Amino acid sequence: MGDSAPAAVRMGTGTGRAVIAAAALGSGIAFLDGTVVNVALRTIGNDLGASLSQLQWITNGYLVSLASLILLGGSLGDRFGRRRVFVIGTTWFAIASMICGVAPNPEVLIAARVLQGVGGALLTPGSLAMIQGAFAHDDRAPAIGAWTGLTSLSAAIGPFVGGGLVEYADWRWIFLINAPLAAVTVFIAVRWVPETRDEHASSHFDLLGAVLAATALGATTYALIEWGRGMAWVAVCVGVVAAVGFLVVESREREPMLVLDIFRNRTFSAANAMTLLVYGALGAMSFFVTIQLQTVSGYGALAAGAAFIPSTLVMISFASYAGRLAMRIGPRIPMTCGPLIMAAGMLLFRRIGADPSYILDVLPGVMVFGVGLTLLVAPLTATVLAAAPDEHAGIASGVNNAVARAGSLLAVAALPVAVGLHGAEYADPVAFDDSFGLAMMICAGLLAVGGVISWFLIHPGILDQADSSEEDLDGTTGAG
Repeated sequence: MGDSAPAAVRMGTGTGRAVIAAAALGSGIAFLDGTVVNVALRTIGNDLGASLSQLQWITNGYLVSLASLILLGGSLGDRFGRRRVFVIGTTWFAIASMICGVAPNPEVLIAARVLQGVGGALLTPGSLAMIQGAFAHDDRAPAIGAWTGLTSLSAAIGPFVGGGLVEYADWRWIFLINAPLAAVTVFIAVRWVPETRDEHASSHFDLLGAVLAATALGATTYALIEWGRGMAWVAVCVGVVAAVGFLVVESREREPMLVLDIFRNRTFSAANAMTLLVYGALGAMSFFVTIQLQTVSGYGALAAGAAFIPSTLVMISFASYAGRLAMRIGPRIPMTCGPLIMAAGMLLFRRIGADPSYILDVLPGVMVFGVGLTLLVAPLTATVLAAAPDEHAGIASGVNNAVARAGSLLAVAALPVAVGLHGAEYADPVAFDDSFGLAMMICAGLLAVGGVISWFLIHPGILDQADSSEEDLDGTTGAG
């Protein structure tokens, strides 16, 4: 691996437990913030007098910087030390969180959320890289499994804790609570986690590529949120120019942030296209359903946050079985059926209206959606990694992570405009309810398209290939 320190940490040792604890705490903080903010959006809007577009930016400002810089964050860790960059990212994230917690207006909160995303881009790739670099080879899989289980707990308790803080304390605490958690994380990492780095990593960084990627995503998001206003067309032009410039720079860069050649693999490209659609629908669903439950159904923040816990529990309980199923029958069927089942869940969400029964109107959609997501996630991750050559495994994982974040931010930016929501209508029960059903139908359509892409373009035997680079790069061996 070219690491500067021997991979000698073992499971069950004090150092092993410390590495897993630090990695899980750091990634859990970032994941927690991504899930609890939607629960607090309506309360934040009322308290700060925010418009719908400002609420969208409170969500998307974080995602723009995170998605744009996550590949660069991984490269910095390899070069300067994974623990060091992880600690810097965690500290950065905590400081930005405190600024979020004391923000006096929507503009300051949005700026602080962008800064949070930068911290997230530094700490997120480092959490797994510390485990990969520190543990002995035969202990890495169990260590990653332990990390996955602990991180999944944040998904289960995040909305519940966030809802409780919003309802019984103050929405600002969903950000302020990050500071003590980050302090514990940094202490464990500095005290017990060994430093590792890739001694063969280049000192060159594709900063221009990172700037162009951030500009393209930011300008496109702005254009979608502000569609219909004069500056939207300017943002479209800036976004297009930046996107084209990014592709040109990456194709000519000696050591690019994104190796474009990996997209010549048909399965890899198809899996990422499906990821864009699926996670776009997932992000938009979380945004819309959470506000629908509070604005139209009369749920408090705690109840709205807790509504999705059954779905998360299904995923925690059965995700490993879904992964084994994909290994046995191939990924194409799970990656086709999963999005289609999720689409059915989206259509069931349309039952949520004024004064719904949780058992009859909310829970069916939550459970059906959770089953589909559980069937999908493990095969999708395995397929993305298997479709890329071994030397690009880290890039492949980073690309898929960035694509998932980009899908969410673009959907949250575009969908409110597409269904006719503007201004402060998120607080108007009649206006929001009128748009909610159409939003869920659009999300279901995105998921259905994702399922179709999987059926026709995902190579059914990709997980059986000993070396994914043996698949024809022009994709001629596609989904035969």
